[in-house]
Amino acid sequence: MANLGSAGGLHMYALTLQRASGVTGAVFGNFSAPRQQEIAVARGKILELCRPDDNGKVLTVVASEVFGTIRSIATFRLTGGNRDYLVVGSDSGRIVILEFVADKGGWERVHCETFGKSGVRRIVPGQYVATDPRGRAVMVGAVEKQKLVYILNRDSAARLTISSPLEAHKSASLTFALVGVDVGFENPIFAALEVDMDEVETDPDTHEPLFEKVLTFYELDLGLNHVVRKWSDAVDPTANLLVAVPGGADGPGGVLVCAENFIVYKNHGHADKRCPLPRRKDLPPEQGLLLVASAVHRQRDLFFIVVQSEAGDLYKVTVQTDGEDKDAVSEVKVRYLDSVPTCVALCILRSGFLFCASEFGNSGFYQFQGVGEDDESPSCSSLTFEGGDEAAAAAARARRGAVVELEPRPLRNLLHVDDIDSLCPMIDAKLLELGERGAPPSLVSLCGRSARSTLRVVQHGLSVSDLAVSELPGNPNAVWTVKKRKSDQFDAYIVVSFVNATLVLSIGETVEEVSDSGLKPDTPTLVVALLGEDSLVQVYPAGIYHVRADGRASEWRPPRGKPIVQASANNRQVAVGLQGGEVVYFELDETGTLAELDKKDPRPSRRRDLGLEVSCLELGRVPDGRARSRFLAVGGLDSTIRILSLDPDECMNVLAVLALPAQAESAALASLQLGRPGTPPALFLCIGLSNGVMLRARIDQRSGQLSDTRTRFLGGKPARLFRTSLGGGDGVLALSSRSWVLYSLAGALHTTPLSYVPLDAGASFASEHCPEGLVAIAGNTLRIVSVDRLGDAFTSEAVPLRYTPRRMAHHSVSGHVVVIESDHNALSADEKEEEADGMLMEACVGVPRGGAGKWASAIRVLDLAARRTLSVIELAENEAAVSVAAVPLRERGGETFIVVGTVKDMTLHPRTLTCGYLHVYQFAEGNTQLNLVHKTQVEDVPAAIAPFGGRVLVGVGSGLRIYEMGAKKLLRKAELKGLPTMVQSLHVISSQRIVVGDLSESFHFVHYKRADNTLTVFADDIAPRWLTAACPLDAHSLAGADKFGNIFVCRLPREVSDDADDAALMAASAGRDDLALNGAPSKAEEVVQFHVGETVTSLQKVSLGPGCAEVILYTTLFGGIGALLPLTSREDVELLTALEMHVRQEAPPLCGREQLFFRSAYFPVKACVDGDYLTLFNSLPAAEQKTIADDLDRTPAEISKKLEELAARIL
Repeated sequence: MANLGSAGGLHMYALTLQRASGVTGAVFGNFSAPRQQEIAVARGKILELCRPDDNGKVLTVVASEVFGTIRSIATFRLTGGNRDYLVVGSDSGRIVILEFVADKGGWERVHCETFGKSGVRRIVPGQYVATDPRGRAVMVGAVEKQKLVYILNRDSAARLTISSPLEAHKSASLTFALVGVDVGFENPIFAALEVDMDEVETDPDTHEPLFEKVLTFYELDLGLNHVVRKWSDAVDPTANLLVAVPGGADGPGGVLVCAENFIVYKNHGHADKRCPLPRRKDLPPEQGLLLVASAVHRQRDLFFIVVQSEAGDLYKVTVQTDGEDKDAVSEVKVRYLDSVPTCVALCILRSGFLFCASEFGNSGFYQFQGVGEDDESPSCSSLTFEGGDEAAAAAARARRGAVVELEPRPLRNLLHVDDIDSLCPMIDAKLLELGERGAPPSLVSLCGRSARSTLRVVQHGLSVSDLAVSELPGNPNAVWTVKKRKSDQFDAYIVVSFVNATLVLSIGETVEEVSDSGLKPDTPTLVVALLGEDSLVQVYPAGIYHVRADGRASEWRPPRGKPIVQASANNRQVAVGLQGGEVVYFELDETGTLAELDKKDPRPSRRRDLGLEVSCLELGRVPDGRARSRFLAVGGLDSTIRILSLDPDECMNVLAVLALPAQAESAALASLQLGRPGTPPALFLCIGLSNGVMLRARIDQRSGQLSDTRTRFLGGKPARLFRTSLGGGDGVLALSSRSWVLYSLAGALHTTPLSYVPLDAGASFASEHCPEGLVAIAGNTLRIVSVDRLGDAFTSEAVPLRYTPRRMAHHSVSGHVVVIESDHNALSADEKEEEADGMLMEACVGVPRGGAGKWASAIRVLDLAARRTLSVIELAENEAAVSVAAVPLRERGGETFIVVGTVKDMTLHPRTLTCGYLHVYQFAEGNTQLNLVHKTQVEDVPAAIAPFGGRVLVGVGSGLRIYEMGAKKLLRKAELKGLPTMVQSLHVISSQRIVVGDLSESFHFVHYKRADNTLTVFADDIAPRWLTAACPLDAHSLAGADKFGNIFVCRLPREVSDDADDAALMAASAGRDDLALNGAPSKAEEVVQFHVGETVTSLQKVSLGPGCAEVILYTTLFGGIGALLPLTSREDVELLTALEMHVRQEAPPLCGREQLFFRSAYFPVKACVDGDYLTLFNSLPAAEQKTIADDLDRTPAEISKKLEELAARIL
């Protein structure tokens, strides 16, 4: 990758292609409107508002990039209010209160108050946020020492006000949990789990620290504006979670303290109520059980609490009170409810749904079928520890274990309704070509953990679901859907046109052929539409057939020798193009007759002779409240398209002409929503060209002039366009060698392919079971499909795995992929009991644990074209696979072998192992099986393997080795010792240059001198980095990423790169101690710096499809996908840099973190423009867009077009 962009070298444009899908927090509330049940979801640096639809599908309303790290979120509602506010604790050093404004379609910052330094620091509040249940105050807490309380109120204009912070600090104290206690309308109280580090003592026997964990109540005196420590009481040292119990008129108040194996109810002035947790039978007695998530459900006359254990089991907790004294708790009951994957947050909706934000993998949406009252689920009671027999009670307390065992089971009280896809954790990814030559490549990613692990084939496109697929008697060329009456909600007929016939299908419980529709069956059809209230019009080459609801029909025929070649129709208008270039226009008159022209009308004729053949016609929809569509688009064989007026006073006058780069094959007029909600939709003309390009232009709805023309390459076939309904408004189905859709969502236009077979024609489809779908033709099949989730840029197919995937290698000869999997503290498949539905149950309820130092590992061969596993090799003797590579070996004639690095008996903290091995496998049985050739023992972890000139390059611990193939083992030929920590990655640049990625010391450039068979470090990076991913860009440059979320480009100076032999000689002559202290004699320079905000797990230099530029593609642990595009002109660099500065002024980030500081979180951002931030330009008010554009000597349309072009160059 050569020097591009600015004179100083490489300049990048960073853009997120898919948002992170991992969840760090979720809360339930009514944000956009009263009684509108919604979920606010935090995904690291993304804040999403989700809403379930009528079918139980969870849809994203809006996703906002906050340009910071969301640490905590909480909701509150002012007394007497009907909507909730969202409080966000982040790395901005500020408390931020957000309100969702439906008119603007997004979050709006109500208050932003600074209280500390930016960044995630243990002493700066933001890690914990707790609100008073009555909405009167909020407490923001840090991990250590600091707590601040803000009083919330209203001013005279009913606007939210926030007070100055009140301190509740305590030095040398660590906070583990923080909640707001429900005390009705008494002074607000906040409860915290704390440890006073000043009082920590040391156990004289074990020398381990002994500390006392306490529950502290902080009271806010609203009269004195002062916070005091009201009450403090010791709790179990293992306590980790607090759950506020409803109080006031709803319950007894207080909190539940969740500790290992127990839940304890505590309140000031009340005796403790301790209840054990039911435990799984296979859980070792010495292992504790912690609770990790909770949710409270309130109704008018009852409440209950749902908590989840770290194993994934859900429990219903009931706090029972005395009949006379509602503040006195008589019993705490814990009953097993169901088992779901472990969550970071639980949300119970008032409509009876449970949202489970999974820690890893897909999040689940469930409906309550029961609450465990009527079944015989295992349960425990606090009464177990009470009673007259003190000895028995003391013995029960001493056991400190559950008195009831449970066996996980399939769902009984919950019904699974929906899954919210998540690629988190995405451990590794490679872009591979899996389909036909010329097809876009797929991103093969390793995702998940343990039994929920999957290999995902991720493709650019919207997910499409088949509702029906039927074979037809031939290959049709067009399809339409029509209603019987204009007032009908759903379509009544599907009309399919063949070369010499027309087929009419009725839509009901089934789709079947009918013969009483009134349409002509023995001729091909050019267009069919509902005309007026209840009549149909059919245009065919020999005429226009108008069928009324009562069966009466009328027909118009063209002049002899001039058949109809093109046609378009809407609810009140019909336009046809005759052979020779004449266009004839018809309109429905007051009597319901389709008339060309009243002969007594002196206004202009409804005919126009273009003098050239018509290639396409398009009439837009009739706008609501209007009598007609004002414009007719006519494409000609002279590679132009004309806009004709349909106003009676200037009918068929040419308003605009647009020259095209190729002949227009089709056109579609669509009204699409741009900008904020409530703004009138804009009218767009989309043109499909014969070269596979779709051109989009905006039409001035007054003058008919065309402007803001943009292009998009669709594929190698001529583009055919069809207007459809998508997202509650107009959309365009664009068909070429790939199928695409153009639609509007959240005020922005999206052009996205469909992850589906190529289609030949399509139309909108609406039925009772599919209110917004598509009916399409593919070959000789008729397909009814629905688009699953608008707004998603990618869709994925999953192949289940057995253990957590670690790395993969692509076998280029067969096209297969080899995946290594390994899990710590796990049992191998041979050690576990095999059950018929074992894998399904393990994915839901988890796997049995094997103990520290116990590993389960496997090597899997997959055929990705068929999405199936070909073979699995289970590793024995407590080996775990850690690295893999496909290596051509010259001793075997260049045959490609699979080399797998493993470790035996490894423990993690501290890292110890018996030994490591290098397994060499050979493909056999048609490249479906792996046969072990031999394995070679090594003394440390073989963490990286790479092919090197027909030999094997291996990083063993902190050393680098070259091996050759031997008869019984690999033969060591060269070695480099003394690298700083551990070899994490290897990149072979040439036969003489290797780049070694060290675990904590970044890149080291190694020179291999073949004559002496020596390896020498001659250069290294200027800054130490904890590397997580890397990829070479050219002979002198590499892109790297560290675990703190930074991406950088490291480049060798030209003089160092050219004189590598001399540099290596200098390094070899230096002493090892000198190298250890000062590093290599030469240093690389970092030319690009950019903070992504998520740990990057893979980097690749690739092109994402035909016509796309080469980019640095990255994936993140949280499931995000992004790219860095080199900017190729100085003009682009200057424009985008200036635009970024202006957007910083006009659109400050939502959570108060300055965008420049966020992108420079660890290193100052350098030579990289933030494309995600620039996209906010399109959401700014028109006046602000114009101000920015004027300062840049551009128009808003030109800036928006530039941003769209850059995105199209990437994907």
